[in-house]
Formats: sequence, structure tokens, C-alpha cells
Amino acid sequence: MSMLWKKKRWFWKTGLHDRNRRNSLFATVAMILLILAGCGHDMPEASDIEITQADHEAYVSDEKDFSDTERIAEILNDIYDEAAGANTLGNLDIMRRMVIRLGENGYVAVDSGNQVDMTQAEQALKFCKAVEEKEIAELTIIVITETGFRKFDLNTEDGNVNIASGYYQYDQNGSLQNRGTVSYPADFWQYTEEGYIIFEGSYFSDENFALTLSDASECMALRVLPLDEKCREWNRKYILPIGYGQNNLFLCNWSEDDFGDLDFYDLFDRLYPMMHSQPVPYLTDENTGTGAVYQIPGDLFENVIGEYFHVDRETLRSKTTYITELAAYEYRPRGVYEVEYPEVAYPEVVSYTENEDGTITLNIHAVSPSGNMSKEFSHITVIRPLHEGGFQYVSNEIILPEDYDIWWHSNRLTEEEWKEAYGGEDEARGD
Repeated sequence: MSMLWKKKRWFWKTGLHDRNRRNSLFATVAMILLILAGCGHDMPEASDIEITQADHEAYVSDEKDFSDTERIAEILNDIYDEAAGANTLGNLDIMRRMVIRLGENGYVAVDSGNQVDMTQAEQALKFCKAVEEKEIAELTIIVITETGFRKFDLNTEDGNVNIASGYYQYDQNGSLQNRGTVSYPADFWQYTEEGYIIFEGSYFSDENFALTLSDASECMALRVLPLDEKCREWNRKYILPIGYGQNNLFLCNWSEDDFGDLDFYDLFDRLYPMMHSQPVPYLTDENTGTGAVYQIPGDLFENVIGEYFHVDRETLRSKTTYITELAAYEYRPRGVYEVEYPEVAYPEVVSYTENEDGTITLNIHAVSPSGNMSKEFSHITVIRPLHEGGFQYVSNEIILPEDYDIWWHSNRLTEEEWKEAYGGEDEARGD
């Protein structure tokens, strides 16, 4: 585990995250962390950050680099034009076509979400072997993003790896723009058992230093080995929409016989948009010092949960706050005192079993680019496909490394903690 990651974990696990010390200072710090968290997996949009060459460690873009970029743009030009005209830029099928096209032209390429098999993967494996054997080698990896691509030029000697990272984005006129190029030595490099290249490094940025008094960081986790397409399809349908953030569906053991510590309020937040194709309408109060309380009609809450879980009404009501006289569920949206560390891992289905009873057992790894791990933990989740594309979650078994705790997850406040945080003030609201 990198020193940077240890520092992040230490900071988030200090008293600032202790509920006994929740106060306005914590709320402020938490909000800043959400904005300024260091080691991101995806490059921000150009509208969010503007990078200039002078801001970073010296990197001189030579003629070869310029010609390579031009060639990549020419290779992808017709696909980009088609996607821009149809407003499908960033669509998975378009990104897959771009990756495949680059591979046909000899490039190592993958998409930013690791949803498409890497092309020319043998080149990447050869480079990893050169790093291990302390030989001299170089490798270029193109990572297709929704609005352009990343270009990583890797060089290794004596087991050390240096990276030149360029970010290229199409503007509104369809012209490719260099949004920034940085160069740094890899502070962390590993080819993992799960078939990932993971690297991390830091570089100087005036803007980042002014905000955080530290260098900017870059972390990448790129899948090299191919993955069964069914694994990816089922991951996109069943697992990724829920993920590991602000819910514990995949972070605790439960089954239809015993729902354990499942938080059905967090699940309502995740499942309502899946069912209704719109955000949850029950929002946190604009005044962070006020706790909003809603009464959600019983039929609405039960229909959302019942769409994805085989759970009887009595069990659901026993695990929530149900107001009989109002036929409604009391609901408090997560507030600033319940924020989590923003850079959580993401799930990847790596294998599956289709069971005789029609259910599917999925073996899932938690991939953590910012934690430099392609398997931070794992879990086994059972899904029950239904007619017309519907499905239900049947059970989950989480498998944690020894002495591991899910430190980045924050449960919702209990009623007592909620009253302490908001001074007992609330604003009751209807549906």
C-alpha cells in the first residue's frame, strides 16, 4: 500500500470521522475532501480543470509524440464524426469500436472503465516482464475516455518506471485539444494476479499546491487480461448501479432468510432511480444545519424495495421506521454528517455460475485504483433474473482480508446521533 494511500486512510479515520465529535468543522472538512480528493481514476472534464504545461514538472513534447497523437486522431476520426453526429460520443459501443480500431493499427488500447478487452495486450505483458527483469523497454497505452483519450508513454530501466501522461479532448468543433501533459516517476508499480497494471505517481501543480500544499497525484488501474463478456454485462446490469458508495448491499452478509444489517433507506436511494429513471425526490435541506424528515407513502417505498428484493412487508417495516397512522415510512436523507470517503473501489464481476434454480452466483472483486489494488476485497452475490428483464438480489457474502475493516463506509446516523448532530431540529415534510 502506497504512503499516499496510508495518509489518506489515516486522515479519514482520525477523530474527524468519529461521530462523537461531529460538528461544523467536520462538515466543512468533509465537503473539502469531496472536492479536493487526490488520486482520481478518471480525468476531470476540461470544464472542471484547465491544465497548462507550465504548471507541471518539465515535460517536452517531442516530434514523435506529436506525430503519434496526430496518427491516433486520424485513426479514430471517422468513428468520432459518426458518434458526434448521432450524439453517441461516450457510448460503450463507440468506445469499444475505438479500442478495437486502435488495436488493429498496432496500439495497446483500453477504455477508461475497463469494460472492453485491452488490445495488443501481449505488448503490455512484455513490458511488465521487462520491469520485473530490470530490462530497458517502452510502451504506449491509449485509454479511450468519453470525450477523448489518455496517452501514457511508459519507459522502464533497472526496474524503475517513468510515465508521460497526456490528456486529449475533442472540443465543440471536433478538434482534438491537448488539455495537459505531465511526467513523473511511478512511486508504485505492479502487475497484479488479477491481470491489472496499476501505477501511481505525483507531480507538481501550482493549482493543486495552492489548495492542498502537496503535489498532484495520478493513479491508474488498467485491466490487461481479457474478461468474459457475460461478466461485464451482468456487472453493468446488477452490480455497478449500486456500487459500494453510501449503501451496504455488498458490504455485509445477508440472505432472504436473514437480511442482517441491510440499510433499506440507502437501498431506496439507489433503487428508486433504477426503477423510475429519475432522481430520488426527497432531498437534503439546503440549510446543512437543518435535518429534513419526510413521510414516504408506504406503497411507494414498498414497491421500490419489493421490485428488487423478495421481502415481506412485516420484515421491511421492522427494519425501518413505519408510521402506522400515516401509512408512511419516515425517511431522513443522508446529510453532511454522513458523508463517505469519495474514492471508493468499484465492483468487477470476474466469474459466475448459472444455478439450476435459475439464480446466478456472481464472484466479484472490489477494484481500488486509488488504493493500488485490483482486489481490495471480494464478495459473492446471488441474483434472481425475472421475466421482462427484471431481477432480484437474493444474498451476499463478503470476503474480507485479515484485519480489514470497511473504513471508508459511513452508516446513516441513528435517531439519537441524528438529533445530536442537528440539535434536535427537524423539518417534517410530506410526500
